[in-house]
Amino acid sequence: MPPNPSTTTPAAPARKRTAPAASPNTDHNGLREAPQKIDVATLARWSAPYRGWHYQPEPVIPAKYKIPGHDDFHSYDVPCVFQTEDKPDIWYMSFIGYNGRGYNSFVAESKDLLHWEKPRLAMGFGPKGEFDHGGCVIGAFLYKDYDIAAPRVLKKKDGKYWTLYGCYPLQGGYELRPGYEGVAVSDDGLTWKRASNEPILSIYQSDAKRWEKSCIYQPWLVEHGGTYYNFYNAAEGGTERMGMALSTDLVHWVRHPFNPVIDVRRGGYDSQFSSDGKVFRDGDHWVMFYFGVGRGGASILVAFSRDLVHWTADPEPLYKFGGHPTGLDKQYAHKISLVRNPANDTFYMFYCATGNKGRTIALLTSKKT
Repeated sequence: MPPNPSTTTPAAPARKRTAPAASPNTDHNGLREAPQKIDVATLARWSAPYRGWHYQPEPVIPAKYKIPGHDDFHSYDVPCVFQTEDKPDIWYMSFIGYNGRGYNSFVAESKDLLHWEKPRLAMGFGPKGEFDHGGCVIGAFLYKDYDIAAPRVLKKKDGKYWTLYGCYPLQGGYELRPGYEGVAVSDDGLTWKRASNEPILSIYQSDAKRWEKSCIYQPWLVEHGGTYYNFYNAAEGGTERMGMALSTDLVHWVRHPFNPVIDVRRGGYDSQFSSDGKVFRDGDHWVMFYFGVGRGGASILVAFSRDLVHWTADPEPLYKFGGHPTGLDKQYAHKISLVRNPANDTFYMFYCATGNKGRTIALLTSKKT
């Protein structure tokens, strides 16, 4: 059992929490709008382009991938692909490794999205006794464009690149609770440091609700209409759900009043977890790729929204755990990063696969490559 957070980790300092001017889920009387339910036929039509994946036979980042100067790290997870303005012919991928004490974030680069090289540290352990001492999980980047087919080019704000990150206060184990979220900046997109010495989300804040009171996990950042959206998963005991917080400056965040926005579903592929959402614009609607835990493993699922607030999840996974013919993901297929390669008009879906080769980063493509 994790140590009692009330005795091992101080509560987050009180801070002013100012809501964005817009409240996208309320009418002029402050009442909740009726949910915009998406019908079954529309769900099927919108999800169809993201089915029928082709396998890459081996992981792109194996479980025992060696990173110079960090030989004790292994079991890689949470891939996120991006590019920078100054090197448009190179893709970068952030990912995390585990060394028994906690997480560090790393970054590697590629010219073809298949072969990844030059891995190095992106963000390590935070100072002892602070909210990110157990390690930092970057990857909720501020992009220039959230269209699903757009390049994943990082956007600068105030002369810096920005990411939200998940983190843990304690070392000595795997995801030791309570878990926090922070915000970081970078000059080059490769090496990151804190933008604030306080967490942006914690279980101790006054607007944290019961469903998220055990642990805060990973963020995902979307900018739309002058507002920043943070889609994050959090735990109540052994159940994870997905919520949303809003900001106008990336530092001060207020939770959406009607969280969670994606709940678990009894008997479904997300009966225990609905986690790690990745949100993009797809024509006239939004699409969220997330993973569910249920029916014996972790699978990749999808949900849709017309307004970023009301979401309808497709009950049938886009990709089920155990689908890879080699057994690469026989336990878990989760935590995706999706990018389109314009050279061959192909989507590349990186994901954390756990199976007979350990915890690896694997790849599916929308066409044979």
